[in-house]
Amino acid sequence: MKKKVLIADDDESILWVLQQMFKDKNIDTAEARDGKTALEMLNTQDFSLAIMDIRMPEKDGLDVLKEIKEAGSMTPIIIMTAQGTMKNAIEAMKRGAFDYITKPFDIAELEMLVDRTLEHRKLKEEVSILKHRLKERVAKEITFVGKSRTVQDVFKTIGKIAPKDVSVIIQGESGTGKELVAKLIHTNSLRTEGPFVAVNSAAIPKELMESELFGYEKGAFTGAVETRQGKFELANNGTLFLDEIGDMPLDLQSRLLRAIQGQEFYRVGGKQPIKVDVRIIAATHQDLEKAVEEKKFREDLLYRLNVVTVKLPPLRNRKEDIPLLSEYFLQKFQEEMGIEPRTLSPKAMDALKAYSWPGNVRELENILRRAVLLYSNPVLSPDDIALPQKKQTKDSLEDIIYNRLEGFVSSINVKDKHELYNTILPFMERPLIRLVLKKTGGNQVKTAELLGINRNTLRKKIKELGIKTDEFS
Repeated sequence: MKKKVLIADDDESILWVLQQMFKDKNIDTAEARDGKTALEMLNTQDFSLAIMDIRMPEKDGLDVLKEIKEAGSMTPIIIMTAQGTMKNAIEAMKRGAFDYITKPFDIAELEMLVDRTLEHRKLKEEVSILKHRLKERVAKEITFVGKSRTVQDVFKTIGKIAPKDVSVIIQGESGTGKELVAKLIHTNSLRTEGPFVAVNSAAIPKELMESELFGYEKGAFTGAVETRQGKFELANNGTLFLDEIGDMPLDLQSRLLRAIQGQEFYRVGGKQPIKVDVRIIAATHQDLEKAVEEKKFREDLLYRLNVVTVKLPPLRNRKEDIPLLSEYFLQKFQEEMGIEPRTLSPKAMDALKAYSWPGNVRELENILRRAVLLYSNPVLSPDDIALPQKKQTKDSLEDIIYNRLEGFVSSINVKDKHELYNTILPFMERPLIRLVLKKTGGNQVKTAELLGINRNTLRKKIKELGIKTDEFS
């Protein structure tokens, strides 16, 4: 798009000189002879640059500058001021002018200033475009996929807490997407322009964790040949994500608590406190309240971190999301690897839904990635995805029942009244009694013996549960 400059001045000779200068530079111009007109034009048109005098009829240049900057205009403004009014020039810079030039001015000097201003505008636009593209790419990469009720509840929680700048604990099994949720909170917070720094407490040796978090001064210990910033310092004005915080040593938990409370810390070997402004998001697969009871986690640190808890459901409790997740991953692999589109056969999808997913979403992603890499079939079969069958037979009876009930119990509203015991227990008793009756061929004496209850109790249960005994004779 061709450049266009606004010249705002009530001096005819200045207007003519500047118009000729820009004409020689093949730049279009528009003119305003008073401040009110200049303001209207700046508000309604897009200019590459505006050159504006301070002294103008109806509204002076400083007022125009103040109002246009408060309105969020990105147009750079060069202020012209007469000799002896340097106070106004300083005020113009305070109000957001790009630069100023004094009258009478040298044309060559003004040309250099104009070139510098236009180059600055061009660079700002390029940076803005790059930032927009980066945000689009980040938004695409940071995608928590799901339509299930539990996932929608997670989305609602993220929307509520992201802008509040409070500490958060994300709880969930390995592979459920804890770091992904932490990034979503960060990118939707007021700190989105700041850094997101992650630390995995379980992956760093205990003896290195302190220097990893807080950095160290040169000479603090053998091998410290230079000063190094820690994760806390690198996360300044952004978010520090402490993954698997339940694995952090107790002595380091004390120092972490002090750093969070005071928003300052000392590097290892340091003598001067370092001030930071950091939001803490922690994650764990453990029950931290139980860890507190077992003296493995500091209670005061838990209180400091646990302003809000976000609980992520395991994949086995949101299997209705598996088709959507599979489609997302297959599309992602297609773009990353430049391969032909892949889909899953109905039987392959049934196999995915039947699997217990101990590794959760991460395991699903890895299994589909492997299938895409190893097989070129446009439609992937159950054999292509090759699920580890042994994983499905390891759960105990209690685990199976627990996993079945977990999704149901987590979906209820604790504020409502529920008769869970009386509601669920018949569903446990009915299939058990029916199976034993089937095994004994309907013999109620044998059935009562196998169940370990007396015959009268069995008869009462059969009646209450509506079991038809004639089908077992």
